[in-house]
Amino acid sequence: MIPTFVFGWPTGEEKGDYLAVDLGGTNLRVCLVTIQGEGKFEITQSKYRLSEEQKQEDGQKLFDFCAERLKTFIDTTLADGGIHLESGHKLPLGFTFSYPCLQRRIDDAILIRWTKGFGAPNTEGRDVADMFRQSLEKYQLPVELTALINDTTGTLIASHYVNPKTRIACIFGTGCNAAYMEHIKDIPKISSLGLDPNLDMAINCEWGAFDSFEHEHLPRTKYDVIVDETSNKPGEQTFEKLISGRYLGEILRLVICDLIDEGVLFLGQNTYKLEVPNAFDTAFLSLMESDPTDELLMIVGIFSHFFAVETTLAERQFFRALAKLIGKRAARLSACGIAAIVSKMGYLDEGCAVGADGSLYNKYPGFADKIHEGLVDVFGEKGRNIVTYHAEDGSGVGSAIIAAMTKRRKEAGIHPHV
Repeated sequence: MIPTFVFGWPTGEEKGDYLAVDLGGTNLRVCLVTIQGEGKFEITQSKYRLSEEQKQEDGQKLFDFCAERLKTFIDTTLADGGIHLESGHKLPLGFTFSYPCLQRRIDDAILIRWTKGFGAPNTEGRDVADMFRQSLEKYQLPVELTALINDTTGTLIASHYVNPKTRIACIFGTGCNAAYMEHIKDIPKISSLGLDPNLDMAINCEWGAFDSFEHEHLPRTKYDVIVDETSNKPGEQTFEKLISGRYLGEILRLVICDLIDEGVLFLGQNTYKLEVPNAFDTAFLSLMESDPTDELLMIVGIFSHFFAVETTLAERQFFRALAKLIGKRAARLSACGIAAIVSKMGYLDEGCAVGADGSLYNKYPGFADKIHEGLVDVFGEKGRNIVTYHAEDGSGVGSAIIAAMTKRRKEAGIHPHV
């Protein structure tokens, strides 16, 4: 439940040219966003692949790479877009940095720990906004780092900008997370900062970490326990391990291996390919659920092509039923998270929209429908008032809008420096 120092919703009147940089787990994305007001915007962007070596080399070098790519982008794009910067004028920049950080204001952030396979030394425990600023100065870029945000927070703001009924944003992809807007008077951990209690602030829930370590609340099967204990961070991200696309295929594989050991499946066949950890991609579950043929030929293909085993129709029907159970559980647990925020904030009667993003939400068959069924099971018919929809781009557009909101606050002299 991390305070983001993003104050309130966008007005819809934000306008202007803003840069956004997103240091993701796989790519560095650089965007120029022209915000046009009234929920409209234009975006020009470039993506640069991050090598595994870059993710492990010195932190300052990593930020130098980001600044270097931003320079290339500015040199080519601004001229093409007909944007001429007057001497001394700086473009505001929103920096999307979706790793656990401690923020004391919107333009600083101490990295708590790297995730997503990053391990760049000399970075944890340091102010990453300051490190990036040093790189921007090194390349003499006409840019001012205005806001540092998490992608889920960006998704919340971008989605509300386009659809003002939005109150919650969720990501269901390789990770899972949510953000919502809280009343400052109800955030005890920042009560000492002397902020106006009548204002609101976005909260980055980091709800993937719910029930970590103690494991007191979430019902886990023996397969979930194995997924956790064999993961790179045992005990952590408990909620995420039941929901995210990174783990669903592995849960199914573990059930299959258990039944192979019991002598129920693939008798007399060599199953060594199925016994490799993480060999079963979550995309296979999507294909199994959506197989349109009576003979389940898609499932025949998956098992023969990838795992060199033959399947009977009864086995294939079982695998499909199992995939449906695992996907349904993930969606219903996701509904519980949404329901918790709806209850806390009292959104049920008036209803609200939930901007949702991520590969699971976008590509897994029926995932959104199962979330909606779960909400009706939690709340009864009123649960239909809570509707998820495909969210707007958080790490690009959302980041730029937050930079615009922050710039307006600064210019109005209401930018709290804590």
